[in-house]
Amino acid sequence: MSGSNSSNPAAPPDAEPLHLTVHAMPRADVAGSEAERRTTRGRVKMLLVLLACAAPVLASYFTFYVLRPEGRSNYATLIEPSRAIPADLQLADLDGRAVSPASLKGQWLLVVVGRGGCDGDCEQRLFMQRQLREMTGRERERIDKLWLVTDDVPIVPALRAALDAAPATQVLRIPPHVLQRWLAAAPGESLESHVYVVDPMGQWMMRAPPNADPTKFKRDIDKLLRASAFWDRPGR
Repeated sequence: MSGSNSSNPAAPPDAEPLHLTVHAMPRADVAGSEAERRTTRGRVKMLLVLLACAAPVLASYFTFYVLRPEGRSNYATLIEPSRAIPADLQLADLDGRAVSPASLKGQWLLVVVGRGGCDGDCEQRLFMQRQLREMTGRERERIDKLWLVTDDVPIVPALRAALDAAPATQVLRIPPHVLQRWLAAAPGESLESHVYVVDPMGQWMMRAPPNADPTKFKRDIDKLLRASAFWDRPGR
């Protein structure tokens, strides 16, 4: 044999020669970079899930520590540290049925305390409670009204009808010595002297002064609602 020929002797004369394509193998450094990117994406997703789970706690810290600006005063008193509603707080509705404290969570609460007889000052606080909620405009659906009655005196029908008018005020009975485990009056005042603010997690965190100015108090409530808007939604 005088030489070699890479063409196929059986192929027709005008057939194209056979070409072979050689593919380069992926470089080790490129494969390693892709693996690192996948690992980083996985870690980022895990952190996002953890942040979503921790959002209510983070929001609570934001409300208490970031919302409160140094050098600016609130009209109402911020409670530091805030007080969680006791899990065993003894609450009952007007028909004597026990009510779970956990059922109060999920909404901002404006809380008024008073006796079942409800004198003129008591009625004024209940009126201001309703007024404050309506003054918040479209944010009012995030607020519920609660009246804690500290005795067994029957509520007069006219007042009860007013409280039942939409949006209804929830009325619960609680012994005063039990209530003092959660709420507290300012020095020299009684529990009945104030309107209290409780956040959706059941934390008592603000107390209005006696005979509060609704317009000034509303500014504090507006701050709280704005600060919690990204995590709090209407309805329990």
